[in-house]
Amino acid sequence: MALLKQMKSKTNNLSHREQMSILQSSPVVHSAQEVRKAIDQMAIRIDLTLHTADPLVVAVMQGGLYLTGQLLSKLHFPLTQESLQVSRYGDSITGAGLRWIAPLNVDVSGRTILLVDDVLDEGITLRVVTAQLLESGAKQVLAAVLVRKAAARSAGVTADFIGLESGSSYLFGCGMDCRGYWRNLPEIRALREPEEIT
Repeated sequence: MALLKQMKSKTNNLSHREQMSILQSSPVVHSAQEVRKAIDQMAIRIDLTLHTADPLVVAVMQGGLYLTGQLLSKLHFPLTQESLQVSRYGDSITGAGLRWIAPLNVDVSGRTILLVDDVLDEGITLRVVTAQLLESGAKQVLAAVLVRKAAARSAGVTADFIGLESGSSYLFGCGMDCRGYWRNLPEIRALREPEEIT
């Protein structure tokens, strides 16, 4: 049975062999050096935009944790930091409806918010979270994403700060996972298409 089919049907953790097979068969689309450079450039743009705004930086968990951690030490202005957790993927590799796991539990009234997420695909997560924060009284909501995918570009969906552009492949690494694994990779890889996996 193909590894991807096994991944789609599995509810338990992948074996070490399966994890390594995914890694070894998945090409690097953005090297660790490219990722570092993109994050450095994002931080400069965020600094220029928000240096007097006293923003609340909100990591959209789980994927936004990596980028948030990389950005924080590069931002040279006063800020506060929180997180919220939503999920469209769960343990799947295809997106579904948005599920709130841990909403933001601070008062956002009058605040400028910087949402930090891993990937901008269809824009559903950022659109829903932004609307909720504005409804809760936020003055302004900006978004930073590490990667914007082709679907977002073709649909005209954007973020205020974008690190890298990518195609339509399922990506993992740098906060993005493949069935819960490989968020810790310093590079970004593309999961091979089902027909390529034997």
